[in-house]
Amino acid sequence: MDAQSRGRAEEIDPADQWVLNPRTGHYELQLNDSAARERPKVAAPRRSSSASPAAPTAPSPGVPGQRRGDAPPGGRRGGGRSRKGGGGGGRRKKALLITSGTLALLLVGGAAAAYLYYDHLNGNLSVTDIAGAGTGGFKKDQAINILVIGTDKRSGAGNEGYGDKDSVGHADTTILFHIAKDRSNATALSIPRDLITTIPDCPTKQPDGTTKTVRGAKGVRFNTSLGQEGRDAGCTMRTVKELTGIEVDNFMMVDFNAVKTLSTAVGGVPVCLEKDVDDEDSKLKLTKGEHKLEGEQALAFVRTRHAFGNESDLDRIKTQQQFLGSMMREMKSKETLTSPKKFFSLAEAATKSLTVDQGLGSIDKLTDLATELKDIDLKNITFTTLPVLDNPAEKVKATVVVNQGLADPLLQMIRGDVSLTEVEKKEQAAKEAADADAKAKQEALLQGNRAPAGDVRVAVYNGGGPKGAASTTLGWLQNSKGMSKASNQGNAPSKVDATQLEYAPNQADQARALADALGLPATALKVGTTDAAAKTPMKLTLGPDFQKPGTPLAPPVPQELPKDVQQAQADKAVCAK
Repeated sequence: MDAQSRGRAEEIDPADQWVLNPRTGHYELQLNDSAARERPKVAAPRRSSSASPAAPTAPSPGVPGQRRGDAPPGGRRGGGRSRKGGGGGGRRKKALLITSGTLALLLVGGAAAAYLYYDHLNGNLSVTDIAGAGTGGFKKDQAINILVIGTDKRSGAGNEGYGDKDSVGHADTTILFHIAKDRSNATALSIPRDLITTIPDCPTKQPDGTTKTVRGAKGVRFNTSLGQEGRDAGCTMRTVKELTGIEVDNFMMVDFNAVKTLSTAVGGVPVCLEKDVDDEDSKLKLTKGEHKLEGEQALAFVRTRHAFGNESDLDRIKTQQQFLGSMMREMKSKETLTSPKKFFSLAEAATKSLTVDQGLGSIDKLTDLATELKDIDLKNITFTTLPVLDNPAEKVKATVVVNQGLADPLLQMIRGDVSLTEVEKKEQAAKEAADADAKAKQEALLQGNRAPAGDVRVAVYNGGGPKGAASTTLGWLQNSKGMSKASNQGNAPSKVDATQLEYAPNQADQARALADALGLPATALKVGTTDAAAKTPMKLTLGPDFQKPGTPLAPPVPQELPKDVQQAQADKAVCAK
């Protein structure tokens, strides 16, 4: 409501003014005469597309924890805006059509459409400068990796009684959300908070604009990658890269209030229990059967550690995954899709709960991300957990370590963009046919003559391989393989997902000779379309699959998940037990 309209006898909820037009399938603003006289004008909403609608430039993102505005819809921030002409009429509000996939993404997934107040929602977002962590932002033509962090920070009214009220917060719930390149499926990988891991050195932006490097630590809990010793979400992103070999594009972070406000805004989240529960620690008290939880009850459900399974954090992760899947189904339900009031409530709750990096620091950016997600069917979204074992170094088991035997193939599948669930048969058949055709064409690149070792010209870059890999490879090529025209170019301008050799058509014989020497598979060869000039070197970029020269690249990506890896699909309701 506009600040000038407060205190009037009849207050109008803006959500109630949006009506679904059955002929168009769009929401339209409809005001009765009295409402039209009392409410300020609202700019006509425009249908969103891949290009965001025209809108004012968003304020510059700030340093960690910065909130970019707390005025109510229509209220002024920073002293308001000047008006041209002689008064008359309230300030025009900007509206934006945004898919509800953005809202659902806060809890991993969803799709639909709703009209939201652009300026106000932008102001709700908190933005953290992550000092260069991650890739710099997701891209439309590539797989996307978003880190969703739930912190146990006790901020907000009503949260003081949960544990340590003075805590700066930890990475209490962490989910790496991988969206496939072809947008047919997604994987949500939970990372246990009590996992013993290595936290790398973390450049961290300070309130005064300077950057301070927080020293890393070995053999510590994963959840200390956030909040402790001044670490921000960028440090959690770096820790995930260190742990999984997957570089994160962006992050989204929420605290206790997000669970309470979002579950309430959606009208409650359905859950199912196989037994009565009475947990004094989380204050969860429910009878066996089905319930619809919101607010404090919803928070108690996702926090409980003593109600289900063997009372471990791993069982709490399963409970949280069940809750998130149910919330996603609720957001996609007919009752939510046809309720403008619910959309407004969700938009308000979601944006007020969110802290994001600069790459997602506006409604425009969140809308772009939602557009990438909107067509993924819930049955093709898989929840899983990084496989772990009890820490063998402890007599009293309190922490866990990675179970490499199960974790390695799982992480290979995510890095290789392999779906953990069946996509629709028609889509899968088309994908398999395309893959087979592409594989045949790729294998053909290795057929033909090989150039003499002394004629091979190649510039070697390190694009994600071990430290010093380019220098080590150069020495090996020159001294062991006689390829004296190789050169070391140091770090690549950008990292690659896997080792690749780029060359021109007239360098094919050199490429085959180098592939033989290094044991490069056909998939690593990237041939251009135009011939290269004389003495132009090929470009070899070493990726994370490269270990050392003379050692084959990482094994082929598994196509099936090991049977002992926990998984659950987002479209299926599961009872907590």
